[in-house]
Formats: sequence, C-alpha cells, structure tokens
Amino acid sequence: MTIKRYSATLAGVAALWLLGGLLRAQQQPSAGAAYSLVPSAFGHQLRTPDGRVVFEYLTKKPDDSPLSSPSVACFHPVNTPTGEVVTALAPNDHPHHRGIFFGFHDSEFHSPVNLDNYGPHKPVRAMNITKADFWGWGAYATREGRVVQTRNVELVRADAAHAEVEIHNDWTVSGRKMAEEVDLVNVAEREATFVLDFEYRISPLVDYIMNRASFGGFDVQGRKDGESWFADASGKLDRPDAHYSLPDSDWPNEPWYDFSLKQNGNGKIIGFAVMSHPKNPPTAWHNSSHLWMLNPTITAGQPMTIGAGQTMELRYRVVVHDGDTPTALLQRLSAEYQGM
Repeated sequence: MTIKRYSATLAGVAALWLLGGLLRAQQQPSAGAAYSLVPSAFGHQLRTPDGRVVFEYLTKKPDDSPLSSPSVACFHPVNTPTGEVVTALAPNDHPHHRGIFFGFHDSEFHSPVNLDNYGPHKPVRAMNITKADFWGWGAYATREGRVVQTRNVELVRADAAHAEVEIHNDWTVSGRKMAEEVDLVNVAEREATFVLDFEYRISPLVDYIMNRASFGGFDVQGRKDGESWFADASGKLDRPDAHYSLPDSDWPNEPWYDFSLKQNGNGKIIGFAVMSHPKNPPTAWHNSSHLWMLNPTITAGQPMTIGAGQTMELRYRVVVHDGDTPTALLQRLSAEYQGM
C-alpha cells in the first residue's frame, strides 16, 4: 500500500508538472513568433508575439462613435502591457480628440497665383490661401472637407522583440491632396512598459504655414474616468494649466512629462510619458488638468513654415506603463532617446 501511495503521489506530481509546463508554454511565444499586424473592423491591430494588443490604428470612424473630427487616422485604443486602455477617443468635452493623433488647427496652404493674364499692373507676387484645421476643432480654421486620409498601413519589420509599422496618409482639402504624411512607429516591450517611437514626415505640395498657437501637432489624449496627475523627474506637479488662448502659458520643455490615472472602476493606476526629441524645433507643452493629455507643441513660440517640396521630420517617444510613474526607467529611456 505504501508503494502504491508513493507511486500515485509521483504520478500526481508528474501530472501537475506537465500541466504547469503546458500553461507556461501557452504564456510564452512559440518558437519563431513575432509581432503581427492584424486587420480589424476599423483599422489594424499591432499584437505582441503572445497575442496582446499594443494599439489599434484606426482608418475609419468606429460605429456609434461621437467623433466630430472629419479625420480619423489615429492610434486607439493604446494599451498597457497588462491590457489596460490608456487613450480616449472623442471624450465628451473634446469630441474631436482621438487617441494618439497629429495635426495643426490653425494652418494655411499658400499656392502661387499665375499672374500671366493680370495685365500691366499685375502684382509682383500673389497667393491663394487655403485655411485648414487637421486637428479637428474648427474654431480658428475650417475643418470641413479637411481630411487626413490613410492610404496604407504596413508592418515593415517584426521579430520577437521589435516591430516597425509604416503609415502613409494624405492631407486633403475637398478631396484635393495638399500634403503627404509618412509615419514610422517602432515598438518594443521594455521593463514592463511599451515603448513607442514615432517619426512623422510631413511633405506639403505647396507652402504650408502653421500659425503660432498654444497647442497642435503631436498629441496623446488620455482617459478621463478617474483621478489624474502630471509628473516629471521631480515628482508630481502642481502648476497652472496651459490655456489655448495664450501660447506663453504652455509649460516649459522638459526631457519628459508623464500623465497617470487611477481608474474609477478597478482602482488600477495606468499612464503614459511623452518625450520630444532634441532635434525637434523648440517645444513647449500644452498640458492642462482639464484636457487629460500630453501635447508637445512646436508652434507655441513662433509660426512654422514647410516649403513646397520640403519635408519636416518630428520625433516623439511614448512610454505606456501600468502603475505609477516609473521615474527611474523614464530617466534612463530619456537619456537614451536624447542620444538617438
């Protein structure tokens, strides 16, 4: 009886060991597994080798969404490594905001006028001016008919540790192409965070002017369903909010700012940090407790112009995290990014 009981115990241990091995195998990427880009109902999902969704890139408006912007072309939802959503699409007070997105709200295309038939008193120079709001607000310039139209979303490189997604968008005015946008997004999971490196290349077909404004450009819109706060390397911040009417009210440039939120439902803390690359134009930050977002702004200090046929490159790093601000990690990732 002792021998039988001992044998049964060994058999039970072996069975548990095999079951544990199977569970571990299910949790680990299979040999040769890599990041993947999978079509979804409204765009494309980037998934880790073990199947978690890092983000979805939306190319059309989701059903029943209150999104008021004519453009979609955004990253939402963006998830933490444990699967908590950190972004918001069309929040109730700013229904034109959309996850991680890019656009300028007070801008103009300047197209040269052909003066051959103007007669002897023709002007020395003349422009047709087309106002355009690709942010989607519509207060400073019209948003109607101004659409960022996605042409292609492609996974250009992927392995078990990294993924690179390339996106091609057209900036259109009443169906007429006015500029090309190429986005490169490099993704990796590092020390229990998702690190997303964005490179935006904007190439207008005619001169493109971004007027001085306190906000615009690259933006990460956070969720609004909990207690939230901003932080930098010094800790939690208590500063006056930036205001859209006063570019000088924007926050000073820092290597990074973090936005964190304690969710109302489950009490979990989640967040994201944003870093503006040092090669970007001078930057201020349109951060406000009423907006729940991080917006490094290149037009806060001065207007910007991209000449016809030229390309402006802008780079940003986003670190998506579970739990409170990972200050030490952000310091390391920032120092690394400053040198890239």
